[in-house]
Amino acid sequence: MKIVLASKNRHKLEEIRQITDRFGMELVLQSEIGVDIDVEENGSTFEENSLIKAEAVMKATGLPAMADDSGIAVDALNGEPGIYSARYGFDERLDDWGRLQLLLKNMEAVPDGQRQAKFVCVITLITPDGRTIQARGEIHGELLREARGENGFGYDPIFYYPPMGMTTAEMSAADKNQVSHRANALNVFYEKLKEAGYADK
Repeated sequence: MKIVLASKNRHKLEEIRQITDRFGMELVLQSEIGVDIDVEENGSTFEENSLIKAEAVMKATGLPAMADDSGIAVDALNGEPGIYSARYGFDERLDDWGRLQLLLKNMEAVPDGQRQAKFVCVITLITPDGRTIQARGEIHGELLREARGENGFGYDPIFYYPPMGMTTAEMSAADKNQVSHRANALNVFYEKLKEAGYADK
């Protein structure tokens, strides 16, 4: 099954591919088939934004399209950055590292023991025949006060996962793909694909 990933983020593509390879799915970036569109993510939840992106790319390509909307939600910040994780601070000069530093600054006054956070991922598939499949995954941990680890991307270096005693940036790709929010969402997603008859049981 050939599926277009509604994203321009190659890090995200590679991470998803490492998980979906075992599902027998052929995943390509929208740019790889000559589609370059910017979709306005004006939803108020991960579910809504994932649906918006998948629908736009499905209509633009005529192929099944899958979108991943994900981010980090911090308890002490009432769930922020949440759906705005990739735009945190709303400053175009900030890159991933700049947004990570902004989050650390905003958490300076929050004491240890009250720094709980979660990564959230919602996967949506929309097919040209009108079928929609959606799945959500989460991973729960806490924020450190400084970055640790060289792997992963985004907020991984400050997201500490207690069961493994390390940040998601310190995990190997294989370990991360067993426990991450994206892996959890994709596992649920694959079960729903099987139920819908799009994958072998």
